[in-house]
Amino acid sequence: MTVETEKEPIDPLRSTARARVVLWDFDGPLCRLFAGHSAERVAGDLVTWLEGRGLHGLLTEAERESLDPHVVLRAVDRRHPNSDLVAELEERLTQEELRAAASAMPTPYADPLIRTWTAVGVRLAIATNNSPRVVRRYLESRGLVACFAPHVYGRTQELRHLKPDPHCIVRALNATGAAPESALMIGDTPSDLIAARSAGVPFLGYARNERKGKLLRDAGATTVVDSLEPVLEAVRTRARA
Repeated sequence: MTVETEKEPIDPLRSTARARVVLWDFDGPLCRLFAGHSAERVAGDLVTWLEGRGLHGLLTEAERESLDPHVVLRAVDRRHPNSDLVAELEERLTQEELRAAASAMPTPYADPLIRTWTAVGVRLAIATNNSPRVVRRYLESRGLVACFAPHVYGRTQELRHLKPDPHCIVRALNATGAAPESALMIGDTPSDLIAARSAGVPFLGYARNERKGKLLRDAGATTVVDSLEPVLEAVRTRARA
């Protein structure tokens, strides 16, 4: 399924076929990182670890119950920026992500889409809030490192640069020498959309279910797909033209 702009019926994937550089978010468009290793449990473990250090009051109730590891990490960084506590918490999250990578589930059609874009000369990069160590491990397991290397831009201990800040997207653009309008960002969250817009990069939303699709549309995404298959077909059609 594709979602088009309401103003006029256009091919919502035409910018996809023209992109010279494609920036991928990692967890979602490329794979389900926590398919076999619950992100909710990871968030709970981080909260428990903080409480074990006597830091129960560091998080609000909403943050403790968010079930999102990045919410916990951001909250601690806001209150103790650039601290040893943040560094240790970030490393604990990275180790959990590394464990999750072993059971990550590839997003349908992502691998052939990556290989097809590479074959036709499109440059690829990853711009993610996950650890770049995790991304590289996953790419190695799929034989896709050469399609992206060296352009993997992920979480550092400078957590203020996490999306929706466009920092990782701007790094990818600078490293590939791409003009924003010649690139395309594939993401599955409103923060991906906001970061892409801030960097001036066209955005393609990927939503594996209606809930995620609604979040993207409510945030203003005008092109959303629930499968990468039509994207793959658009790229193949462009290559044959």
